[in-house]
Amino acid sequence: MASLKVYSIGRLVKCVTDSTLKNLRTNYYRGSVRCYSVEEKAAEDPEKQNKQLPNTVEECHKLIETLTTDLNTIKEQSKDFEDKYKRSLADCENVRRRMMKQVEDAKSFAIQSFCKDLLDVADTLSAAAESVPEGAEAGAGAALRSLADGVKLTRAQLSQVFARHGLVAVSPLKEKFDPNLHEALFQQEVEGAEAGTVVTVSKVGYKLHERCVRPALVGVAK
Repeated sequence: MASLKVYSIGRLVKCVTDSTLKNLRTNYYRGSVRCYSVEEKAAEDPEKQNKQLPNTVEECHKLIETLTTDLNTIKEQSKDFEDKYKRSLADCENVRRRMMKQVEDAKSFAIQSFCKDLLDVADTLSAAAESVPEGAEAGAGAALRSLADGVKLTRAQLSQVFARHGLVAVSPLKEKFDPNLHEALFQQEVEGAEAGTVVTVSKVGYKLHERCVRPALVGVAK
């Protein structure tokens, strides 16, 4: 019985010893492989680095020339890209300004065609108001006086509406002729008038926010 126990203990010790030795061999092998890999890599890196470095003075000069050429090329490309970038920014800014100007013009001149249509109405009212001589209302009946006053009041209100929306009458009597706002129907010699001065206004003109909607029809001194 005692011999059986000794035999069992001996086999247990042998198994433990074999397992321990096996683990030690495995760890040693892994460590050796790791060390070999690191040493091999460390040994290879200097070799690769040595292959990249020039071996003679001439090779150094050639390498410097090559690097200098590459650097100059990169600088030129960088300058070209910078110029294109600045031009693109300038183009974008110009487009933005043009779009803003177009939007503002669209807001300001959206009623231009409507204003042109109303100018004939304004001309008719002015002609009607001016057709009544001064003092003629006193001898007229109440109905006629009321009609004349109504025409004048309507003309005044229409002028206020025009002014509120930026439509201004152009009546350039005794002013210098401006081809942007005036249209010359004739020229005549007028004593005391400087050449190029408007001496007669046949038809009043109009401008909308400084843009000519209808030129004034005028006679000019020569």
